[in-house]
Amino acid sequence: MNKVILVGNLTRDPELTTTNSGVSVCRFSLAVTRRFQNSDGERDADFINIVVWRNLADICHKFLKKGSKCAVVGRLQTSSYEAQDGSRRYTTDVVADDVEFISTNRQSGDDGDYVAPSQESKAQPKQTAELEEIDDDSLPF
Repeated sequence: MNKVILVGNLTRDPELTTTNSGVSVCRFSLAVTRRFQNSDGERDADFINIVVWRNLADICHKFLKKGSKCAVVGRLQTSSYEAQDGSRRYTTDVVADDVEFISTNRQSGDDGDYVAPSQESKAQPKQTAELEEIDDDSLPF
């Protein structure tokens, strides 16, 4: 089984490219904070490369930016290539199947597609339905 689940913040703006056949590819890096503190009392972070394909790549590029918090579900993929100096280089990426936007850091009305919730809507409590009391003797079990 090869499954990775991460929650972190983007360390840079996503980069969108397309393959020769026109398929969208979005790349970004996530800073994922470790659970435990180091000897100095600080929490270190791991910086993990994420690769997103097709329509999800376009969506990530449009709505995420440096500092955005997101959750990524995907698989770990390793590969290698020959560098210009002839040495062998190895890469490890998470290929995302699902990206959940936790915060996008977008301003309200940037392009008309995304509108941040107003302060008024945040302050108003949600209405809940009144629950009707049920007599235990009327239950069929």
